[in-house]
Amino acid sequence: MIRKASVMTLKPGCEAEYQKRHDELWPEMEHMLKTHGAHNYSIFLHPDTLQLFAYVEIESEALWQQTAQTEVCQRWWAYMTDIMATNPDNSPIATELYPAFYLA
Repeated sequence: MIRKASVMTLKPGCEAEYQKRHDELWPEMEHMLKTHGAHNYSIFLHPDTLQLFAYVEIESEALWQQTAQTEVCQRWWAYMTDIMATNPDNSPIATELYPAFYLA
């Protein structure tokens, strides 16, 4: 498994809505992530900075990169633009993090 982590930013006052949308994750989005090799996907919110820390284990970098091109991912990104910092293509502004320590 390949471990990936990134940081995104939530807009102020959107904490409850972000949680609600993920509690109600579309079944087709969950299916797409799993069929593209995602495992143990977690997102954590830092309440003071509104930073979202995302962690996912993937089977293949190439397969993971394909998620962004799926119709359901494009719809999800558009759905989230009102509550997150996003790029012009609606993708979340995300900073990839690099491993500094791992204890198995």
